[in-house]
Amino acid sequence: MNKTININLGGFFFHIDEEAYQKLRRYLESISKSLSDDPQGKNEIIADIEARISELLSEKITDARQVVNESDIDDIIKIMGQPEDYAEPEESYNESSYSYNRNSASGKKLFRDGDDKFLGGVASGIAHYFDIDTIWVRLGLLALFFGAGFGFLIYIILWVLLPEAKTTAEKLQMEGEPVNIDNIEKKIRKEFNNVSENVSEFANKASEKIKDGASEFSEKMNQTFSGKTKKNNGIQDLFETLGKIILAIFKVIGKFIGVIIIFVSAAVILSLIIGGFSVGSLEWLNVDGQFLQYPPFFYDAALPKWLLVLSVFLLIGIPFLILFILGLRILSSSVRKLSRPASLTLLGVWILALLAMIFTGLEYGTSYANYGHSTKKNTLNIAKNDTLTIKMINDDTIYYRHNLRRNSSQEEVEIDGKMMTYSNDIKVDVKRSATDESYVIIQRESRGKNKSNASKNAQNIKYKYEIIDNTIVLDAYFLSAYKNMWKDEEINVTIYVVENAIVYFDNSTKNFLDDVDNETEIYDKEMVNHYFLVTESTLKCTDCVAEIEEEKDVIEKKINNKIDNSSDKRLEETI
Repeated sequence: MNKTININLGGFFFHIDEEAYQKLRRYLESISKSLSDDPQGKNEIIADIEARISELLSEKITDARQVVNESDIDDIIKIMGQPEDYAEPEESYNESSYSYNRNSASGKKLFRDGDDKFLGGVASGIAHYFDIDTIWVRLGLLALFFGAGFGFLIYIILWVLLPEAKTTAEKLQMEGEPVNIDNIEKKIRKEFNNVSENVSEFANKASEKIKDGASEFSEKMNQTFSGKTKKNNGIQDLFETLGKIILAIFKVIGKFIGVIIIFVSAAVILSLIIGGFSVGSLEWLNVDGQFLQYPPFFYDAALPKWLLVLSVFLLIGIPFLILFILGLRILSSSVRKLSRPASLTLLGVWILALLAMIFTGLEYGTSYANYGHSTKKNTLNIAKNDTLTIKMINDDTIYYRHNLRRNSSQEEVEIDGKMMTYSNDIKVDVKRSATDESYVIIQRESRGKNKSNASKNAQNIKYKYEIIDNTIVLDAYFLSAYKNMWKDEEINVTIYVVENAIVYFDNSTKNFLDDVDNETEIYDKEMVNHYFLVTESTLKCTDCVAEIEEEKDVIEKKINNKIDNSSDKRLEETI
């Protein structure tokens, strides 16, 4: 029967037998002798070591009645780092036997790091071995898993083969540090500092646990002496086990969410970088890209485009950068959070980018608010019985079009070193002239901050046509200022021809005619390659017999089908 002693170790009370107490005392005295002669530093280290030992003992002691025995102290010494293999208890932990370990060093070995693990600590152990950050190893394993498909298998194999670094000596070997009392001292101090923030809370919980254990012990003793016994409640253990399982599941889910956050934020940041270089011509880097166009509000903005691109990048990129760091912190506790000055700097930059976008958006809204037009009239030398031919041509040297057609989209073109916009949004109409002369009206349309500005933008649209004998050759495109890319600009060409004159539509006008009124209501696209007489009220085709007959046949078939369907329906109702 051994004598038990009550001790206060690191602020916690323990029941310990005499032999275990003597072994623990000699162990602490040996460590104290091996430390430096600085009393203040030595006392701090000893206090840290005692606090760490008390923490380890608290994990082992689950019952307030349990007594710390010699095997418990051996386990603690093994975890903390055993200075020497002592030959007999009376001669253990002397200063001379400790000198060898103070000067010995072991090479770096590969272990699993149980203190910084996502699943088994494999990635942390590899990171320690190759002296790199853990997050890069984890990302590499994930890349192997999603890309090659065998990353998970490699992880499982390493998990099985690699031992976990449990003792202080093994942790030092994992980090490539010599296993001596100095490094043990540093390691213990480092570990203790990592948990120092929770020591107070842990001490309170432990004290409450000891009090509860003591109360329970007292109650059971009373029940024992009174002859009553109480069965052990296994349901409580079941719930505690289920709680631990649920917490572990939530931890894994949290890590998985961290991985998703990292991939999404990294993809967005990478897309912003690529988009910044391909969205257009970055003036400040002199990089030309034609993959994407600038957003509408970029073109007529007071701020330079490179500044707007940078503002968009910062406005979107900074929040995702914060998310990226958050994901790294979820995966690895070694990743530090941003310092307060860095956080405030990023916030200030983000606010400036937001203000730049708000200012540019408001400016764009006002520049698009009003509609204006510019009209120009020119006389045509077309009299009665004359034939006017209408053609349209494109300048392929400016922008090549395989198939000429009306299109509201605008393209960026460079003319004489100057960026301009190219568009085919042109509508052509032919009407009878109300006077004795023929003429053409070119109406340009645009938008601006006010009607005056919009009319000025419309007036600056470059559109040409040419009259050769009795042929009017219209451009199938127009050019405008680069800043007016999104101003809904278009050209309306209306040709007024005197009565009894003939109009011939060339095939090139097929996709530009806009609801030209004619007697037989022929579709615009079918009016090309035909002659039309200008009558008092409309245009009359002079060579469209085949088309007219075809349209009549179509109309008759539709009428007959309706009659047949109606008759069949009445017959069914009668039956």
